[in-house]
Amino acid sequence: MALSRGLRCCQRVFSWIPVLIITAVVLWSYYAYVFELCLFTITNTLEKVAYLLLFHVCFVMFSWTYWKSIFTPPASPCKKFQLSYSDKQRYEMEDRPDAQKQILVEIAKKLPIFTRAQSGAIRFCDRCQVLKPDRCHHCSVCEMCVLKMDHHCPWVNNCVGFSNYKFFLLFLAYSMVYCIFIAATVFQYFLKFWEGVLPNGPAKFHVLFLMFVALMFFVSLMFLFGYHCWLVAKNRSTLEAFSAPVFANGPDKNGFNVSMRRNLEQVFGENRRLWFIPVFTSQGNGHYFALKNRSSESQNPLLANEDMWEESDDGSEEGKDVDPSVTIEMEE
Repeated sequence: MALSRGLRCCQRVFSWIPVLIITAVVLWSYYAYVFELCLFTITNTLEKVAYLLLFHVCFVMFSWTYWKSIFTPPASPCKKFQLSYSDKQRYEMEDRPDAQKQILVEIAKKLPIFTRAQSGAIRFCDRCQVLKPDRCHHCSVCEMCVLKMDHHCPWVNNCVGFSNYKFFLLFLAYSMVYCIFIAATVFQYFLKFWEGVLPNGPAKFHVLFLMFVALMFFVSLMFLFGYHCWLVAKNRSTLEAFSAPVFANGPDKNGFNVSMRRNLEQVFGENRRLWFIPVFTSQGNGHYFALKNRSSESQNPLLANEDMWEESDDGSEEGKDVDPSVTIEMEE
């Protein structure tokens, strides 16, 4: 037990290494650009002031989005999807698998669950003791079920999902802006140092290296950001891109694709003035997502309106039944 706890502690410490690497590179880039380039190399005052102002705008937006991506906790299923104390006791005391499945079927009747496991069964996480909402997956690193999980990113040491996906996309976007701004403004001084027009000194190493690092990161970020833009346009997560979500009528990789505009609004919200600001504006609560084929929703008024099943203080909501023939499959 003590050894296992110690290993988990070491794992948590080492998981911050990628974040520390990114932080160190960014802090060095700040020093190299502000001090070595702007203050010690550029002689034109107007150019120096303009570069410093624009650089700090990019730097602040990059830092803000990176901070939000790292420290926004992943969202987990609400209590409606968890086994209550009495249901958990019934479930654990029951030895017959069929009876256990029936207990879970009764709980699932009031929940807006449309996706299934590969076998066609409703997905259940035995570790978290929750019925998984649509697009929810268990993260073995975070040791929890994450709503609309996209992937676990070591560079932010966090699960990217419903609660911080917008922040992650903005982080990628502002990282690209940060890199391309540095590369564009450093380029003329890079050539001057390279051709020997400017004298050798400490600034030469910083400026040359700054150019290479900015371009290297920009190219890698461009492909990653482009891929996630494609995912947003199709309303898919990274996990769904590799394994299509399964519905009652089978797998459908476009099951959540409800049009380009609505797909964007699900992530960024309806207020377009806030799209590029790292504040949470995503639609919904992560438990329910509109479907491309709404026929199954229209058959069940409870599932067609997520407001009817959201939690209340007294927990007295009642809902209509989902098809009781659906079975339950244990998943991790």
